[in-house]
Amino acid sequence: MAEIGRMYIDGAWVPSASGATREIINPADQSVIGTVYEGDAADVDKAVAAARKAFDEPSSPWRALKAGERASLLFALADKLESEAKEFAHLEVLDSGKPLREAECDVSDACNCLRYYAGLATKPMGVTYEVPEDMQALTVREPIGVCAQIVPWNYPLLMAMWKLAPALAAGNTVVFKPAEITPLTTIKFFGLIEDVGFPKGVANLVLGAGATVGAAMSAHPGVDKIAFTGGTVTGKKILESSVGNLKRVSLELGGKSPNIVFADADFETAVDYALFAIFAGQGQICAAGSRLLLEKSIAPKFIDRLVERTKKIVVGPGLAEGTEMGPLVSERQMEKVLHYIDLGIKEGATLACGGHRMMEGDFAKGFFVEPTIFTDTTEDMSIVKDEIFGPVLAVQVFEDEADAIRMANNTRYGLAGACFTQDGAKALRVIKALRAGITWINGYHSTYNEAPWGGYKESGNGGRELGTYGLEEYTEVKQININTNVCPIGWFAN
Repeated sequence: MAEIGRMYIDGAWVPSASGATREIINPADQSVIGTVYEGDAADVDKAVAAARKAFDEPSSPWRALKAGERASLLFALADKLESEAKEFAHLEVLDSGKPLREAECDVSDACNCLRYYAGLATKPMGVTYEVPEDMQALTVREPIGVCAQIVPWNYPLLMAMWKLAPALAAGNTVVFKPAEITPLTTIKFFGLIEDVGFPKGVANLVLGAGATVGAAMSAHPGVDKIAFTGGTVTGKKILESSVGNLKRVSLELGGKSPNIVFADADFETAVDYALFAIFAGQGQICAAGSRLLLEKSIAPKFIDRLVERTKKIVVGPGLAEGTEMGPLVSERQMEKVLHYIDLGIKEGATLACGGHRMMEGDFAKGFFVEPTIFTDTTEDMSIVKDEIFGPVLAVQVFEDEADAIRMANNTRYGLAGACFTQDGAKALRVIKALRAGITWINGYHSTYNEAPWGGYKESGNGGRELGTYGLEEYTEVKQININTNVCPIGWFAN
């Protein structure tokens, strides 16, 4: 029998307190690819206690490390991950279903993220101020403390780096929870954390469901900050749970992002990116361009070309040669997507292509859904309003620039958006008018470790990941005032 995947708490690989386990399923064929321990609140308590000890104790080896030493550990971690990139990418495909080429990009980006924050760890972290009195005023940035981190299943390894790298670079300790259905690359990565020599208790891994482990992390009085990426409904619950000790909270949540194409856009470029915006990652991306807004004059031609190319997308298992789109991550997610497709039909949209589960031959046991496009939509339809998180595109038609902006912003979300036009002034006007945190002009989905990531409205709570912003999210700002004229103040006469 294969070894059961364990949790990593206080520098040791341990089973769950309850002994409960969970099978991990390959979404391409429903085969069992691993078994892991399933944690609960008791395991969270142990992990938080270890993280508190590693952060709070004056004699803690972690507290004694200088910024350059933390950076060295992160650089070493990146090198180890890079040396095992093929194994990590292969495991990520089995775990999440994504095509191998996407998993390979994720591993490469994960290495770059570690190196980026390793570099930032030693850069200036404060400001000095000229003030009226004989004082030297300055600020420093200090680690927050124990950070609980929860990531989704669509980018298991990469999302882990987005959170772990800045938190550790800043000197925090961490209790980390991967998505319960995609934990395998995270478990393997914590093996690298052990190998490179992080002190015990600094990085702790707890496996388990969001409703138990995630909820316990959110409410735990020993946690100073919680960082969550995932659905908006869950994000709101986490925010409510955090009020007990007013812990810091950063939420990167869902989206229903508009991709606006004007009549003067480069036609084939716009078509190509429209496909990429929604069907990359099987549409299971928070920033997916799931609403395609087309100027009326080009809509029929654009839709015809888009449907033609969509029908040629190669769907298959992530490890199969030539696969361009893999299965959805789980049966539950597949059923959700199929439910929305049914809703789209019932609410009167036209199914231009796709719309079915793929079940013939090699697809029989997997969670495959055809890339799907709906036309003739209205703004009150569920497929236009709700985040589906799958390969389902809703096409909307607009009259002019003002109509496009109004339609694009008619959503409770505000994560991402794009516009395609060869008129530079119009492009800038439209992008500045979009109520979204991440935008593109004549492109889509480009993401950089150096630049901030986060959304407006119900797509987040104001914080940002990545870039210097991402590091600042894991620090507290302390003001220090130094009296340079040490003498009595004479405020009281006697």
